[in-house]
Amino acid sequence: MKFVARHGDRWRSVGGDDGPMVTITPGPDRLLTLGQWHSVRNSWPAGLEVGVALPNDAPVEDLAADLGGDAPIALIALDFPKWTDGRAYSQARLLRARWRYAGEIRATGEVLVDMLPLLRRTGFDAVLLRADQSIDAAERALAFFHGHYQADVHEHRPLFALPQGEADALARKRAEFVGDGASI
Repeated sequence: MKFVARHGDRWRSVGGDDGPMVTITPGPDRLLTLGQWHSVRNSWPAGLEVGVALPNDAPVEDLAADLGGDAPIALIALDFPKWTDGRAYSQARLLRARWRYAGEIRATGEVLVDMLPLLRRTGFDAVLLRADQSIDAAERALAFFHGHYQADVHEHRPLFALPQGEADALARKRAEFVGDGASI
């Protein structure tokens, strides 16, 4: 999983002093709101990548027509306005499983270290952690569990359906804890 730095990110929102800009000039590394994308998608230059920020209350189907073929959407940023609001997990899973989206899916907003294993299992491959979260702790959190009983977007078979040797190998792997089982 990629951890996005707040100041080193190549993607830039297109906004003005009073909110999102209405007139969009196509350019590299633009991160557009869903409304901005819908207003320019018919005139967006072929081959010029774009990112779209999808609010967590918007249906994924609003982007479905733009995800296949030579669609230029290279990044979809999904928002967690509160860490307790999990609608973006469902959006990511739909993007990967139903729409076969292969670009970057990024978690933004109130993203905590505790969320990372489920973020990865539902299809996220990049995160912008909340400012008070540690990347070191995030990397440890991703190493805790090597296998899961249920299927996910990466492994479509549940644990019981894996070949015996593969399931046994996952069961033998142990998580490494810091200290005597200290928290992450």
